[in-house]
Amino acid sequence: MTRSESIGKLAAALAKAQKAIKGAVKDAKNPHFNSRYADLATIHDACREPLAENEIAVVQSPHADGNLVRLTTLLIHSSGEWVESDPLQVQARDAAPQAVGSCLTYLRRYQLAAMVGVAPEDDDAEAAEGRPTTPVARPAPLPQANRMPSPKPPGVPNRMPTRPSAPEPPPLSDKDIPF
Repeated sequence: MTRSESIGKLAAALAKAQKAIKGAVKDAKNPHFNSRYADLATIHDACREPLAENEIAVVQSPHADGNLVRLTTLLIHSSGEWVESDPLQVQARDAAPQAVGSCLTYLRRYQLAAMVGVAPEDDDAEAAEGRPTTPVARPAPLPQANRMPSPKPPGVPNRMPTRPSAPEPPPLSDKDIPF
């Protein structure tokens, strides 16, 4: 993230805006995953007025190089102070306008929500999906005497084994991106 030399006024204004920002309702449906999400318009609706009332503008700058799609988000305060995100990028399925546009919408939605603090709220999506809305009863934990003994010798700290880094994920397609 880059920023102006000072960001005190922007930070104060953003804190006031965040106090007024409500959660974004998950009102769009992703048919591929049978799930709900807050679309770009809903994210904008959740933050546009509080940001404007606190004199904060949002500029999102897209860039595409073939099927590599990149976006930066800039928050600018009326004082001249600003913060700019690091580029967020994804690889589209191909360089066709629909694939690139889908990726841009996805990036704009996630980066705007992250930069200004919009959190999607659950609008009873569980009930809409036909799943129970009451917590599922979980079995009580086993008493200490019934637990499996630790396979490590006494005095050896619990350490998670290290794993090699994961391979690069495949490029996103239109079907992978809810919009």
